[in-house]
Amino acid sequence: MSRRIESLLIDGPVGKLEALLEEPEEGEPREACLVCHPHPLFGGTMHNKVVYRIARGMRRAGVVVLRFNFRGVGQSEGIHDEGLGEVEDARAALGFLRERYPDLPYSMAGFSFGSRVIMKLGCTTEVTRPARLIAVGFPTQRGQFDYLSTCGIPKYFVQSMIDQFGPKQELEAAFQGFAEPKSLEFIEASDHFFTGALDQLEQVIAAIVE
Repeated sequence: MSRRIESLLIDGPVGKLEALLEEPEEGEPREACLVCHPHPLFGGTMHNKVVYRIARGMRRAGVVVLRFNFRGVGQSEGIHDEGLGEVEDARAALGFLRERYPDLPYSMAGFSFGSRVIMKLGCTTEVTRPARLIAVGFPTQRGQFDYLSTCGIPKYFVQSMIDQFGPKQELEAAFQGFAEPKSLEFIEASDHFFTGALDQLEQVIAAIVE
């Protein structure tokens, strides 16, 4: 039996959001995960290669994954909103995912800009807490993230050793102030996009979930 893949248009705060729902490679899903893409103004979409590898690593570990395009990207309606509206987009997408799989625990993951979105949403949500938050390529050089100092949700940071938007030393320094539980893992890759190490990234994501 082939796994289920659905192309969707789900209701967002300012219109429809283009989305892709993918069930695990084998068996019934044991968890549901929302995955968010990098910055819309710099070519970020749900089909980004890092986002794809995060999703595939999740599916290998038995997770059903919902990827979606933020407002103004692909077929998603609306225009970019400097990260504020995008958090609300993610909230709407998460609501859809949890309604579809109400009996499963859920988590969130994101790459770059998307990692900031899921951390903000996960750490400030007033609904059922996520099982974990996974930030891949977390940017340290734009915006504030002081809420991470009081966020008690399990937080996993996966970063390239060479990252122009989240340099190793900057993230290590910031990480010291993040609330427990937390984990930080660096991957030997040549840039922010994990060039040369996408297979390893996928394995790390699957291992976190497993």
